[in-house]
Amino acid sequence: MTEPLLFELSVPTRTGVTLPDLDVPVLPSPIPAKMLRKDISFPEVAEIDVVRHFTRLSTMNHHVDKGFYPLGSCTMKYNPKINEEVARYPGFASLHPLQPDSSMQGALQLLWELEQALSAITGFPGISLQPSAGAQGEFTGLLLMQAYHKGKGENPRKIIIPDSAHGTNPASIALSGYEVIQIGSGPDGLVDLDALRAVISDDVAGLMITNPNTLGLFEKNIVEIAKIVHSVDGLMYMDGANMNAVVGIARPADMGFDICHLNLHKTFSTPHGGGGPGAGPVGCRADITQYLPVPRIVKKGDKYSVDWKMGKSIGKLHTFFGNFGVLVRALAYIRANGRDGLTDNSRYAVLNANYIRVKLTHAYDLPYDRMCMHEVVFSGDRQKSENNVKTLDIAKRLLDFGFHAPTVYFPLIVHEAIMIEPTETESMQTLDCFIDAMEQIAREAKENPDLVRSAPHNTPVGRLNEALAARNLDISYPE
Repeated sequence: MTEPLLFELSVPTRTGVTLPDLDVPVLPSPIPAKMLRKDISFPEVAEIDVVRHFTRLSTMNHHVDKGFYPLGSCTMKYNPKINEEVARYPGFASLHPLQPDSSMQGALQLLWELEQALSAITGFPGISLQPSAGAQGEFTGLLLMQAYHKGKGENPRKIIIPDSAHGTNPASIALSGYEVIQIGSGPDGLVDLDALRAVISDDVAGLMITNPNTLGLFEKNIVEIAKIVHSVDGLMYMDGANMNAVVGIARPADMGFDICHLNLHKTFSTPHGGGGPGAGPVGCRADITQYLPVPRIVKKGDKYSVDWKMGKSIGKLHTFFGNFGVLVRALAYIRANGRDGLTDNSRYAVLNANYIRVKLTHAYDLPYDRMCMHEVVFSGDRQKSENNVKTLDIAKRLLDFGFHAPTVYFPLIVHEAIMIEPTETESMQTLDCFIDAMEQIAREAKENPDLVRSAPHNTPVGRLNEALAARNLDISYPE
């Protein structure tokens, strides 16, 4: 199962392509000699060696096309292959961003139609496709908040978040220059209204919250929460990471939100393993639209153009049109499913999560034992306290059964958290196999805890010392 490095496969003078002798004059390099590095060595391998190397590596790695990927709060659903085919159309894949508008009407129409679809899904009239990830969408939303308050001659400095917030929320708040105000959750796992009222003031610019929240629970008091925040002219921001539970069922604008980002690479199927690529479009209510990033897509009659001169815009966030290939895939997914299909997907996602919740309640602690939305959060406290088997051990043992581990130790307010999101694309047979594996691990934690604590046993690489790797990063290459 061990795969050598390409450097270890290297043989001097071996090449992937043999070119004929040069039959034109050799011109000097346009790059100054002092800018050229001559101390870099590259592996010398044949093309077939390269292909086989990466093919072998791909079979060792886990991905959505290979097996169940139940990462909580990440919505790693199946990506229909028609999306890939459409994204590779020459008119899209070979598009040059500096082409004149007249020569890329199809691409501009696609962007405009995606904006209209996302507007219908969220209820917001203003949409920007610029942000290239959910976290950048958050940052964009906070810049929109700043522009809104500045336009009214105000300068509030605080943003409220619940203690179950995504980790990127406080980071985005700090990056945008605001102060983070964290409030606790009630015993039901929802925002504590009294705690919110206690911190609300004229210095609050807004509140950032995910709905459903990171416990997989719908904030049933969201309308009242919005009233409290709006009472001081604060803005409601919805982190759309968990939108897969409510598409076609509930719209952020109708809940009282003013700004929202959507993770197209989650809710609308584009795979996002390995860190990208992503897309985090932002929607907003009508009076905030004037501040959206440029460029904006404009339709006049049956013609489309790009407008760079929005006078009150917060500016540009990404080169050209963002991650265009992700946007193509997202619209293909939306058009293929349609309104009814997208709604059904949300319902099946909720159904699958609750199926797992009911089936595994006897084996693992469930801090919030009631109907969940698209994901369910268990706790490994029982296994840890009784047999010193930690949640990390459970996650590593699950790899031996051919499943990717769920999200662990998040949200932070659940001890030994095990966060499972099955999405709507997994069949009952797959869920039953996953449930069987989780039940077996719970039994092993009692009967043979050393087996679990030493897992994984059947993977190409055993358990790594992740702390050591982070503290002693070595990215050098062999001479």
